[in-house]
Amino acid sequence: MAADKKKKVPERWVRSTCPYCGVGCGVEVGVRKGGIVQIRGDRSHPANFGKLCPKPIGLPEALRSPDRLTHPVRAKANGALEQISWEDALGEVARRLAQTVERYGPKGVAFYISGQLLTEDYYAVNKLAKGFLGTNNVDSNSRLCMSSAVAGYVGAFGTDGPPTAYSDIGYAECILLWGSNTAECHPVTFGRIKDRKKDPKVSLVVVDPRRTPTAEIANLHLRIKPGTDLALSNAMLRVLLEDSLIDRRFIERNTNGFEEVARVARTQSVEQAARVCGVPAEEIVRAARLFGEASAAMILWTMGVNQSTVGTLKNRAIINLCLATGNVGKPGAGPFSLTGQPNAMGGRETGGLSHLLPGYRSVENPEHRREVEQLWGVKPGSISKEPGLSATALFKALEEGSVKFLWVAATNPAASFPNLGRARRALENAEFVVVQDAYTTETTRFADLVLPAAQWGEKRGTMTNSERRVSLVEKLVEPVGEARADWKIFAGVGRRLGFEERFAWEDPAEIYDEYKELTRGRPTDVTGLSYERLGRSPVQWPVPDALPRDERPSGRIFRPEPGEEEHPGTPRLYTDGDFNTPDGRARFEPTPHAELHESVSAEYPLVLSTGRIKSQWHTMTRTGRSEKLTQGLEGPFVEVHREAARRARLCNGEEARVISARGSFVAQVITTEEIEEGTVFAPFHWGDLWTKNGSVNDATHDAADPTSGQPELKGAAVRVEPVRKREDQSLNRTAGEVV
Repeated sequence: MAADKKKKVPERWVRSTCPYCGVGCGVEVGVRKGGIVQIRGDRSHPANFGKLCPKPIGLPEALRSPDRLTHPVRAKANGALEQISWEDALGEVARRLAQTVERYGPKGVAFYISGQLLTEDYYAVNKLAKGFLGTNNVDSNSRLCMSSAVAGYVGAFGTDGPPTAYSDIGYAECILLWGSNTAECHPVTFGRIKDRKKDPKVSLVVVDPRRTPTAEIANLHLRIKPGTDLALSNAMLRVLLEDSLIDRRFIERNTNGFEEVARVARTQSVEQAARVCGVPAEEIVRAARLFGEASAAMILWTMGVNQSTVGTLKNRAIINLCLATGNVGKPGAGPFSLTGQPNAMGGRETGGLSHLLPGYRSVENPEHRREVEQLWGVKPGSISKEPGLSATALFKALEEGSVKFLWVAATNPAASFPNLGRARRALENAEFVVVQDAYTTETTRFADLVLPAAQWGEKRGTMTNSERRVSLVEKLVEPVGEARADWKIFAGVGRRLGFEERFAWEDPAEIYDEYKELTRGRPTDVTGLSYERLGRSPVQWPVPDALPRDERPSGRIFRPEPGEEEHPGTPRLYTDGDFNTPDGRARFEPTPHAELHESVSAEYPLVLSTGRIKSQWHTMTRTGRSEKLTQGLEGPFVEVHREAARRARLCNGEEARVISARGSFVAQVITTEEIEEGTVFAPFHWGDLWTKNGSVNDATHDAADPTSGQPELKGAAVRVEPVRKREDQSLNRTAGEVV
């Protein structure tokens, strides 16, 4: 045993960044004999100061997993798999792309990518698709995660980008966590909140249908019914108005549209909101006063707000509360969306959604298109002015046949996508599917061609976390087999399509240098960054380079004074009250209450909410391959209120089937009183690779927010019944047939 332990002692330690959630924790990676053997927290990294959640500890096991994809594989007509060379694989992708564009036009091609890609990967695929193939059908699984937050920020402030920093938690007097189980989904950030709450003058309010570990430490937990967030926010605003807790000076100097928002808030009484939300009116009043009376207040939120058919309005409602109280642009204050994936922010910055271009540009803006076309060296008009298909629209188009070619990279829609029945039909219906991943997944089964991608630790690049902090991800070991970095694969296809000079990068630093020129003078300006600088410390954008005064571009981006070597980065935005809107003012938006898209009924009386658990990540592609992280997990489970369980004749610990109008899945019942009575909760981690009884997303629907395109993953109407009931019915039918 002692000898075995000695073998695992690292020969060297290298600083890098965790590849899981948007906290963006710094890690130190122990390397020995060409392999990664240990992970520990980086005490110098300002996102986590050495603290880690359990997930990165399992990275060495996942990297060594025996089922890593190591060679390009083609699916033959008879269903057999055939190993092929990279030359053949890239040639076939290029040939199929060219044929599809020739026969059906650029709109016949689509890319579905991921917030787990590095910024350089994101940039390469967007350049290939939008600049050289002429299709804006490039969307990310971040559409399922953060697009409502993007729309909220853009609507209120003029551009995307959380205005706050993690350090603001240390200055807040009131912290409102809305639709976020931070303790399990962002544990390191939750640690900051717990530390801050040790100060007796600090209050914590949690809004969530479940009494989660996050809610356990709250001063006040509002256990609202799913889909009633807008009623709650309007009621809170009405209390702020009636108690004179709004900041009139800030509103008059820095905003537009407040009076209409106030009028809508006054149309609903607190008592009416209490009935809608299912919480006592006095709790709503208390929440509003804790928020409004604090010298500095923050609201942090995630999927409980975003994953809704009115997710954009929910984001605007949260921002309304911050603007109304002057809680923007000062320490300890502001609206702070906690990003789900490690580089969802970097993806947004590089144009990784179907309506975006690099540098927070829009495909609909002719000047934005011209600027990007010029840097990419393509002729004017090469970039389409029409937004591409958002994720749910993309899969509908695949199912209907208008999109023919799909390239999936670093994501697993055959398990993670809402309304899985439609997603699988779409994948089956596509003429050609390329799947680029490090592991066999539920999605690789649908692929005509599987390309092995280098995993974290096997490639170099950058990521941006929830507080706009750019960090370096280091290459520590060589990729397994013939696996390649994602950017290399995209660039290889670009060269085979005849664009050799435009995809001739030799390393990711060249890609970053090209990309950052598209941020110059933009809100996301990172021209002051380099791999060398990021190797010393991560930095929050905007961080422009130190140009001489007479060469500084116009705009409100701060530039260093002459003699200053480096811009220090920007912890918080809008400190001067000047926003990125045409008139420099933030914009309020009325947010009237709206019901869930799918109403409960006698047949489907409960609302299904989905989420994560602390030790697992998304569809377990990586974490499921670590014994450290799967130890003690018994498989899928569903939390059901005891009264709802009694009515459905469910017993704690038994298997039950959760059924919607679209499909069903089986999970172990956990009865509890710590959840709103009409709600059931199930983690979405277990797909077909891990269970044979259906996935959570067999039951969810794909109705989406009309502004953001984000689907309502937390609002499916379901019923829950014992598996034994189905078995009994089956036996009865069989007996009847025999008779």
